[in-house]
Amino acid sequence: ILYEDSDIIVINKARGMVVHPATGIYTGTLVNALLYHCKDLSGINGEIRPGIVHRLDKDTSGVMVAAKNDAAHLDLAEQIRTKAAHRIYWAIVYGNIREEAGVIKGDIGLHPTDRQKMAIVHEHGKPAVTHFRVLERFGDYTLVECRLETGRTHQIRASMADLGHPLLGDGKYGVGSVNRKYGETHQALYSYRLRFDFPSDAGILEYLHGREFQVDEVPFQKKYFS
Repeated sequence: ILYEDSDIIVINKARGMVVHPATGIYTGTLVNALLYHCKDLSGINGEIRPGIVHRLDKDTSGVMVAAKNDAAHLDLAEQIRTKAAHRIYWAIVYGNIREEAGVIKGDIGLHPTDRQKMAIVHEHGKPAVTHFRVLERFGDYTLVECRLETGRTHQIRASMADLGHPLLGDGKYGVGSVNRKYGETHQALYSYRLRFDFPSDAGILEYLHGREFQVDEVPFQKKYFS
C-alpha cells in the first residue's frame, strides 16, 4: 500500500496477481485482498470488480489506484476518460528502436486469426494512442517509457508488437527464442507512474514505486541489465 485515505487506496500490484475474479479464478486476486483490507469499495462495477477504476494485466506489476466509494470512482474514471490522469509504464522491448520517441496510433481489436490476442486492426476496433520514448539502449533490447492516452486491453503489448518491438518475456506477443534464452515467461512491463487529481480536493499527487525516482527501483532493470 503506497497511500490510503477515505476515498482511495493506491497499491503496488505484484506480478502474477489477477486484478479481479474471472472464470476459474475466484481467490487470490487483488479485489479479494482489497476487500479483506478495506471492507468498503465502490460498487459501480458490481460484486466482481468493486473499486476497480483501471486494470493491470496479471503479469504486469506496479502502481494502480482503487476507489472506496462511488463518488471517488466516478471522479477518477472521468479523469482517465478525459486524459487528465497520466499513466506511465516502463518496458523492455526486443530490438533497438531507431527513433528516440514516437506515437503509435491505431484501432485495437481482436486479432483477426488469434482470438486470444489483440492487434491494431482496420475495422471493429477502438482508437488507441500510445506515446513512447527511449530511456536506454542495450544493443538488442531497449528500455522505453510508454504513456497511455487510452486504456485498451493489452494496449502497450499489442502496439509495441505492431511496431516490430514486442516486449521481452511476453509469451503472447513476444519473440519466443528470446524468451526461452532468458527463461522468461512474463512480460517486462511495469506501471511506473500514476498521476491524478485527488477526488476530494484540487491537489495533484504523483506516485512512484519506491522512495525515489530511481531506475534501480524497477524490478526487471537489475534482473536483465545488472
